[in-house]
Amino acid sequence: MRIVQKFGGTSVGSIERIRKTADIVAAELAQGHQLAVVVSAMSGETNRLIAMAHELSADPAKREMDALVATGEQVTAALLAIELQQRGIAAQSFTGAQAGFRTDSSHVRARIQHIACDHLVEHLEHGGVAVVTGFQGMDEKGNITTLGRGGSDTSAVALAVALQADVCDIYTDVDGIYTADPRMVPRARKMQRISYEEMLELASLGAKVLQTRSVELAMRYNMPIHLRSSFDLTPGTMVTREDESMERAAISGVAYNRDEAKITIKGIPDHPGIAANVFGPVAEAGINVDVIVQNISEHGFTDITFTVPRNDFRSTMAIMERVCAEMDAKSVSGDDSVAKVSVVGVGMRSHSGVAQKMFDVLAAERINIQMITTSEIKITVVVDEACVESAVQALHSAFGLDTDD
Repeated sequence: MRIVQKFGGTSVGSIERIRKTADIVAAELAQGHQLAVVVSAMSGETNRLIAMAHELSADPAKREMDALVATGEQVTAALLAIELQQRGIAAQSFTGAQAGFRTDSSHVRARIQHIACDHLVEHLEHGGVAVVTGFQGMDEKGNITTLGRGGSDTSAVALAVALQADVCDIYTDVDGIYTADPRMVPRARKMQRISYEEMLELASLGAKVLQTRSVELAMRYNMPIHLRSSFDLTPGTMVTREDESMERAAISGVAYNRDEAKITIKGIPDHPGIAANVFGPVAEAGINVDVIVQNISEHGFTDITFTVPRNDFRSTMAIMERVCAEMDAKSVSGDDSVAKVSVVGVGMRSHSGVAQKMFDVLAAERINIQMITTSEIKITVVVDEACVESAVQALHSAFGLDTDD
């Protein structure tokens, strides 16, 4: 088999952890597999580098920030290669550019355009291990670029696709994907398998075990991801295309996201183009809008409510106050103490009554639903943040996701 392994910051956070990572690599190599390894910077290193830059400048150039933070992964890759070489393994470290990652020129949020990796294939076929820096590449002008936070996951999946690997193993500090956050729901179960679509929904809802872009890429090219722990080498969770066994239960997991704020504009004159007038300035500011609800027009006026990430609340409110004045709307108000709670499952396609059951459960818990949005495999409600824990626990139990112990 040809395998791409990715190790996150906690897995390579010290010399001791790098040695443990080398144990995992060596064990896979001993089984006859071809291995490429993608590494993150040591935990905390990227933040340390960013902090130093901001000591020198309140607004450092993005090109220089890419050159700076890319060094974190280079340190890890070189150290892991040195440790593997000490064990007699033909390991070699590669920066993103050396590995063949070509990106656009959007510094700090670059997108991968292609990977020229024939030399890596040759290295693997001769029994060597390629240790590749995650999170980075090079644009057409030769500038170092980075893919944004979580970009090492994307690097690993993209490399697995380019190398035509059999699987991409993502090692992290958790041992798999659970039916809910185990810190909030002690009876949550680790899933053996989950579909790409379900994982995308969970990732978008705040489950931070996998970066969204990496799952999108894996789904597009049908690259299996095995999410597992570098601290506990038991099997983790496979993220793959949907199969028949995934349809047995209506719901696979319950997710939540506290990083939410809600904004309402009331009394907007209702005419064509109002949505563009409201959301255009928000998009121009680079702010992501999530749940949107527009009321039925009455007497020529309508209301629009939407959610944004909580850290964008103040800037969005400032934009909306300006928009409100320009559109002659009656008022704008906001609430940064809301959260999203969602149930996710491909089985929703073949099970009716999921929404009704969810609403009944929340009503029994006396939890008021402020907004609702749905997709084919997800139902999301916006509730008061104080209700999140009771909502998640009640839904997890009601949909039969608790462990039997």
